[in-house]
This record gives sequence, C-alpha cells and structure tokens, in this order.
Amino acid sequence: MTALIQSVRRSLFLRLLLIFGITIILFFLILSIALRTVNQNINAIETIPDYFTRNIESVILDIGTPPNLSNAMRLASELDWSINIHNPIMRWSSDNENRLKVDESLYNRTLTSEAEVRLINDEEIIMVKTGGYDFYLYQRFFDDNNFNYVVLYIGVSLAALVLFLNYFMVNKLLSPIHLLRKGAKRIRHGDLNFRVKSNRQDELGELTESINHMADSLQSMLEAKRQLLLAISHELRTPITKAKLRLEFMPESIEKDQLKEDIQEIELLISDLIEAERLNYEHSVLVTEPVLIAEFVNGVTEQFDYYAGGLLIETPDNDEEFLIDRLRIRLLITNLLNNAVRHGENNPIRVGISFSNDQAVLEVEDQGEGIAEEHLSQISEPFYRADSARQRNTGGFGLGLYLCRLIAAAHGGEFIIESKLGEGTHITVRLPRHPPDITAEQLA
Repeated sequence: MTALIQSVRRSLFLRLLLIFGITIILFFLILSIALRTVNQNINAIETIPDYFTRNIESVILDIGTPPNLSNAMRLASELDWSINIHNPIMRWSSDNENRLKVDESLYNRTLTSEAEVRLINDEEIIMVKTGGYDFYLYQRFFDDNNFNYVVLYIGVSLAALVLFLNYFMVNKLLSPIHLLRKGAKRIRHGDLNFRVKSNRQDELGELTESINHMADSLQSMLEAKRQLLLAISHELRTPITKAKLRLEFMPESIEKDQLKEDIQEIELLISDLIEAERLNYEHSVLVTEPVLIAEFVNGVTEQFDYYAGGLLIETPDNDEEFLIDRLRIRLLITNLLNNAVRHGENNPIRVGISFSNDQAVLEVEDQGEGIAEEHLSQISEPFYRADSARQRNTGGFGLGLYLCRLIAAAHGGEFIIESKLGEGTHITVRLPRHPPDITAEQLA
C-alpha cells in the first residue's frame, strides 16, 4: 500500500488518472441515484397495491350506500387516496381538484362481481358499482413532477460541483506549469538568476529541476565567455602598446599613417568590447551625476560641426536636470551621430531633445540609406551588420548600436529604432529622470 501511495505521489499521470476516475464514478453515481429516484416516483402511481384490491369491498362497506360522506372523507385521508362518488343526481370528490376524468376510463380487468380495474392515462383506478352509485378510487396526486425536477436539479448540481472540484484539483496539480512559463520567460529575457521554486516530486518537479539546471549552465557558460572575452581584451593591450611604441620610431610615411589608423581602430574595438561586457554585467555600476540634459546634448554635438549635411538641433526652451552617467551617455550620443554621419549621405541630420512623462526623449534622425525591415530586430545585436559585404571603414564593427542599447538599458530607458530603406533612420532613446538603482538616500 505504501509503495502504491509513493507511486501516485511521484507520477502526475497516475494522479490525473485517479482524479478523473473518481470524478467519472461520482458523476454517474449521482446521476443514477437521481434518475432512479425519479423513476420510482413515476412508477409508484402506476400500480394499485394488492391490499387495496383485496379489501375494496370493506372500504365500500365502510362508506355505505347511500354513502356517508364523512366516512368517505375520513377514509380518503387515512388511505391517502382520492374517492369519487357518482350517481345521476350527485357528483362528489374527496379532493377539490379532480386530476383524472374517471368517466373516460377504460375497462382493464375484473376484481369482484361489483368491482373492476380501469385505465386512464396508463394509470389504474378502481371502480365499484353498488346500490346505484359509482365509486372511483385512485391514488391521490402529489406534484411529483416538481419533486422530480427538484431531484434532477439536485443531482445535476452535485455533478457540476464534482466537476468544479475536479477542475480546481487539476488546476492546483498543474500550477507549476504557470511558474515554469514565468521562469522560462524571465530566463529568455536574460534574468538568469531566476529559479523556479517547487517541492514537487513528480514529472513536473523533474522538469522544474531541469529548467533550473539549464539556467545554472547558461549562467556559468555566459560568465565564462564574459571572463574570457575580458581577459583576451586586456591581454591584447600589451602587444598593441608595444606596436604603438615601435611605430613612433618609424619614419613618416603613408604606411605609418595607415598603421596608426589600424591600431587606433583595434584600440577602439577593444574599448567597446570591454565597455559592452561591463554594461552587460548585472551588477554594472553607473557613475551618475545631475546634468542639464539639453545643454549636455548640445555640447556633445559640437564635435560633428564638420558634417557637410549639417545638424539641426531641436531643444526645449526650459532645460531639465537628469541623473546620468556622463561618459556613457556621451558615448551613446557619439555612436548615434557617427552612424547618422556615416550613412546620412550628406543630408541634414535632426537631433532633438524633449521631455515627456518625467523622461528625456533623445531623437537622432537622418535621411540616408535606411535599414531594411528584416534587419531592424537584429541591428542592435553585437557584430551584426545589415550589409555583410560592408567594409569596416564604412560600416564599423557592429558594436555601436549594441553599446547604445546597453547604455539606455543600464539607465532604465528604452532604445527604439525605426527605419525605411531609402528614406533614412529614426532612433529614439527614452531616459528616466534617474536610473532605477538610484535610491532615495542617494537622491537626498
């Protein structure tokens, strides 16, 4: 018995089978009892009891001829039957309502020389002819239909109650599925610290444990990748420094200038990789300070005055103060403007700053080549290029928009890209007044 209980506890299938089996048994048991009760009430009025057919003469004798109506009323009450008495000059009934039209009854069989059984509406009644009177006796009518409906309603209600209980039991049994869905969604969005808590020992418990192990493995794998990338990036700085030092001893030439540009690009790539990994780390710390955001954006855009198409700067009349990491927001704006200048095809670039719902809204819009719709969902992923054939000197390393997205997310903001091929690109960054990890004590 103990082994069976353990098997049921460890098997979701057996528990579901047990619940549905009990539900089916109770369902049919309730309905069969209700229907049997109804059938008994229906059949109870169809057959006359034997003691009535044997003692009918005694009943008529007790009423008397001419009939004693008081005795007839008393017998009807004691026997719980209806008694009708007819002759050419009287029609009397023990009940106020005569539910049967006894005159329309048909002969069925003979009981005695004076009594016979007749049928009306498939119901048996007794008729006795004696002393010039016709006596009709039949079972008193109760509102059995209403009673039958009550029985059926009760049965159906109990059956429905069993089904509802079954639903709640199954819902509770499958409740870990909701937690698993929530956990899978959070893990999919990058929250690898989330773990689904469950003490179940059945198949769902095993599935929960597997998902938690999967999250552990993913977290370990990504952390190992991050550490490896940071280590490689740091190690690359030493040979680059040596290369820069040796480059200084080379005579001036076109080759020297090209090597210097290549080394600067490699340094920029390494810096971007390190910054991306720092921002991608869940405990990354922002060095925040209060900044007048419109004035700050104007200052950053000054370095792009060389752009032939020109910058159209739109700022509000009243500036507002926001808590931001100056270096990282400067990097975000610089990357956005670099992209706009690189792909703007010497058309004007609009840079707008506005305030809405306690947020700063930064917009950079160019009128360049644009991005195809199928690339928009991936364009801010690391090392992704919409044009795989694009050279680095025109397309960058594919880290700029990725860094912008990470910087916006680190500030608790949004990074939105809208673009149409051949019409240009519109990038919107929404920044809250202070990052989400800034507490009330830090604001005071």
